Formats: sequence, C-alpha cells, structure tokens
Amino acid sequence: MGAVYNSEAMPILDAHMLEFFSRSPEQTRRIGMRLGGSLKKGDVVCLQGELGAGKTTFVQGLAQGWGSLDSVSSPTFILVNQYRRADGEKLFHLDAYRLDSVPEAEELDLDSMLAEGALLIEWPERLGNLIPAENLWINLDHIADEHRQMNFKANGRRFDDLLDGVRHAMVGGA
Repeated sequence: MGAVYNSEAMPILDAHMLEFFSRSPEQTRRIGMRLGGSLKKGDVVCLQGELGAGKTTFVQGLAQGWGSLDSVSSPTFILVNQYRRADGEKLFHLDAYRLDSVPEAEELDLDSMLAEGALLIEWPERLGNLIPAENLWINLDHIADEHRQMNFKANGRRFDDLLDGVRHAMVGGA
C-alpha cells in the first residue's frame, strides 16, 4: 500500500512510515544509533535532504550503533567511504551528490557493495533505478536551528521490520 498525499504533498503516515522531529544533533545521532544496531549485509538506507539537513550527523550515529571502528565523514569528494567492524563486517557510505549521471553511478557497482555489507546512500535521487526497490528511505528536512524533521519510509518486509525496531526503541525506551 502506497502513501496517500494531502494537498501540501506531504505523505499521510501509514504502517510503513514513521515521522520524527529531532531537536538536536545528539538526538539525530541517537536515532541513527538505534537503526545502526540492526543493519545487516545487503541492507540499503537512502538519506535524502538538502545540504545541512543532518544526513552526515545521522550517519555518524548509525555507524556508531552498527559498531564501526572508523570515524565517519562525508564522502562527498571520494564518493564512497567504507567502515569496518571488529567482526570483519563492512558498511558502505555513498554520497551521490557529485555524480553527473546514472551511467556514471553504474560504475560504482552497488551490487558488489551490497554483497559485502550494508549501504547508506546520500542523495539517492541521483541514482535513479539503480537503487534496489527494497530499502529504507529517510527524508531529512532542516526546520530551524538544530531541529530536523525525519520521515522514514520502509519499502519491503525487511525494512518494515527495521522501522518497527526503531519505532519500538523510541516508544519502548530501549
């Protein structure tokens, strides 16, 4: 079931969606940490939002929750950062901002990244149909100063489960 849109083009939430308002960078990181602890090889998380919307801050928390041994920085100029975990698992962080075309993106070989680890994609709209249909799509919007609106949309059963885990962690206090 797809989202229903109102006259202001904002989705009306359904079971596959979650809306959250973060009041600080620390809170944005904590939400990322809650999601990061559940990521597995082959998972795709898409982060859409303008410059300064909090994507890298969210990824910092996500990588920390995942167990990254490496510090997180935006891969804008190198396109892909790879993070490691003590058990040898990998997490890929792709920033598609500087990609000029879908054929250029094809050269990155997303399939091989997904075979090796989870994949976080900033500016996913630049990758067109290269993004797997099953993913967790997160739109971040700058509201004011340190406030961010985060809209999560799960596409596929695995991502419904991930979103339920985030929802439980928020409400259940885990």
